[in-house]
Amino acid sequence: MSIYLRQIELGPLQNFVYLIGCLETHQAAVVDPGWDVPKILETAKQDEMRITQIIVTHTHFDHVNGVGELVAATDAQVLVHKKETGQLPVEPSNLKTVEGGSEIQVGKVTLSFLHTPGHTPGSQCITAGDCLVSGDTLFVGGCGRCDLPGGDPEELFKSLTRLSRLDDRMVVHPGHNYAASATSTLSQEKGYNPFLKAQSLDGFLNLVGAIRRG
Repeated sequence: MSIYLRQIELGPLQNFVYLIGCLETHQAAVVDPGWDVPKILETAKQDEMRITQIIVTHTHFDHVNGVGELVAATDAQVLVHKKETGQLPVEPSNLKTVEGGSEIQVGKVTLSFLHTPGHTPGSQCITAGDCLVSGDTLFVGGCGRCDLPGGDPEELFKSLTRLSRLDDRMVVHPGHNYAASATSTLSQEKGYNPFLKAQSLDGFLNLVGAIRRG
């Protein structure tokens, strides 16, 4: 299995958009298309990849503002977590809901979905081989905000705990370029990321400036 992954930095918020797919069949999914759809299309063309799916890690504007334009250009199927359906300008025929444990095929490559709420109710990560596309759940050296509408610090702690149980060799591909390095490994994050290292809910809440519910 030959996994293709291309990382593109776009937009004023330093978003990472990903093309991920199969080098054998030249099929690819776009993860979180924002800001510059022509650039995304040109990158796929240069790499001789055909866009067949669009995956949304969560529906914040900076991650989805190119979805409609990209669907119009490719007629690709859009996959979003079931808790955030209805928030995309997409016809039902192009929309598919997924949840934690769902899998899809992009060519011969299997992409698996992990539901990781906390940044938003429907936040999700995607794994393929040793690649972890972590959206705004886990950053290099940090994690997503949980003080925006729909955010939940206690759920984010649980989500990060689940991610910490994945294979240490997984390569983290975050949703934003907020660090000196564009990628990391779970092993490195477990050693240096204070949010992933938090051993208790209270310790995590203290880091993010939140208090326990109730």
